Amino acid sequence: MKSWISFLIPDDEYKEKKMLYFFSEGAILLFLFLITMIICNKYFDLNLDMVLMFCIAVFLIYVFGRYILSGIEYTDIATEQAYKKELKVICIKTINFVVIFMLLYFIFTGLPINQMEWIEILGLLLSLSFLWFFTSFISLKRSYMKNKELL
Repeated sequence: MKSWISFLIPDDEYKEKKMLYFFSEGAILLFLFLITMIICNKYFDLNLDMVLMFCIAVFLIYVFGRYILSGIEYTDIATEQAYKKELKVICIKTINFVVIFMLLYFIFTGLPINQMEWIEILGLLLSLSFLWFFTSFISLKRSYMKNKELL
């Protein structure tokens, strides 16, 4: 019988086990961070909203970072040809993201009126697309090195 949270866990048994480790490590880290915040709250006036947002960020960044650095996302990338092909796919996905984001942004908000709005939207878009590409690239590189090592 599957749990209600099983949609977060991959079907591959190895990936499933690793992801469960990452979630449990993140939960322990979150628990320790909350204990630290309780102690700090006695000495400092902490904003509850900021503490809760920071707790969520700590958990998500830890789990996401461990997943990326583990090298388990691209299990079928073991040759240089497959690596280069997947790198092109990542580039195309990033470019598609930029185009779709801009189109949807213009459809729902209209064209930016002044130069500051253009700078803000382009800064956000470039930051997000760079983050997406960079994390995908690191994950691909780590997976490639790990899979190459296993051969």
